[in-house]
Amino acid sequence: MNGVGGFSTPPPPPHAAVHPAVQPLSFLLGTWRGEGQGKYPTINSFTYAEELHFSHSPAKPVIAYTQKTWNPSSGQPMHAESGFWRPNPVDGTLQVVIAQSTGLLELQKGTFSAEDNVIKLQSELVGNASKVKEITRIFELVNGELTYVVQMATNITALEPHLKAVLKKL
Repeated sequence: MNGVGGFSTPPPPPHAAVHPAVQPLSFLLGTWRGEGQGKYPTINSFTYAEELHFSHSPAKPVIAYTQKTWNPSSGQPMHAESGFWRPNPVDGTLQVVIAQSTGLLELQKGTFSAEDNVIKLQSELVGNASKVKEITRIFELVNGELTYVVQMATNITALEPHLKAVLKKL
């Protein structure tokens, strides 16, 4: 017999590395870094460096998300956001809540394909925004790189491409 007081110590219970609901999106988990371009009819075009981080607790069916961008020349911070991604593997839907450093809030709903590694999100609500009316985001894993395109509509513009980036996993 081993253990305290002559009792044997049971082995620890097996823990899943990833919650089953998160498994189809587990390719996102980790830190991604790369560069992107931004444009919009009402602003000058720009480039940015970016880091995304997706983390997960195996006990919860949710992915925590953080994003930060900076000027690639000066290193000055440009933008940051954080939130939560909640997948439903039964029907392939996804709910995403994002708070941006500008004070803007997004509630997005969408779909994901585990076979194609594609995520499509559409804003259900854009809060605390006097001008932004709609945001879409499409993420795709292509040849080991995470790419995304963000489109935005405002009170004076239709849905237009705004951001795109290519990121590599660290």
